[in-house]
Amino acid sequence: MAHVPHYASVFTIRQSQMEMELPQKRYYRQRAHSNPIADHCLEYPHHPDHVKWNDLFSVENSQQLRVDFVDVGCGYGGLLIALSPLFPDKLVLGIEIRVKVSDYVQDRIRALRHQNPGKFENVACIRSNAMKYLPNFFHKSELSKLFFLYPDPHFKKAKHKWRIISPQTLAEFAYVLRPGGRVYLVTDVKDLFDWMMKCFDEHPLFQQLDKDQQVLK
Repeated sequence: MAHVPHYASVFTIRQSQMEMELPQKRYYRQRAHSNPIADHCLEYPHHPDHVKWNDLFSVENSQQLRVDFVDVGCGYGGLLIALSPLFPDKLVLGIEIRVKVSDYVQDRIRALRHQNPGKFENVACIRSNAMKYLPNFFHKSELSKLFFLYPDPHFKKAKHKWRIISPQTLAEFAYVLRPGGRVYLVTDVKDLFDWMMKCFDEHPLFQQLDKDQQVLK
């Protein structure tokens, strides 16, 4: 089997029986692509103070805590589940626009909490559009890390405006990131990687970290 290269970089800012069993992906299948510009009839808060984090996270005093890490386009939640035990004192949120996929992640987290009492209380997933509504959920300089793992490449030139990383979206990402906050990029599409690198390199608020600074901590 041919080796598929992966491209990655890091930038910094200047209850029931059903809950006892892990969900099966075959019941949550959905097309891979979703138009982020379309009206998906999504519910979103008008202000970050209106978000009820204690409805999502089960950790004590979650309403007083702030979300630290956000996985944008979290897919089936693999990164969320991996980060939970590594950063038990951080609130980690996944944002996924596809309804069936976000349902899967929410069911997966509920099942893991049921099977592992006291575990995975610091991770959650919501269905939303990160290209439009991040400032509705997060205050200025609230987040320490944003993850973009294998985002949709939207290969056709006419659909490049749908890409999650663009000159327009970087302004909003910079707004919600605290000074020194980091953006993690991973893709296996060279064209998309070059596009994202160009967007970040040309933005005045971001700078690329050296290899020895890119360790997740």
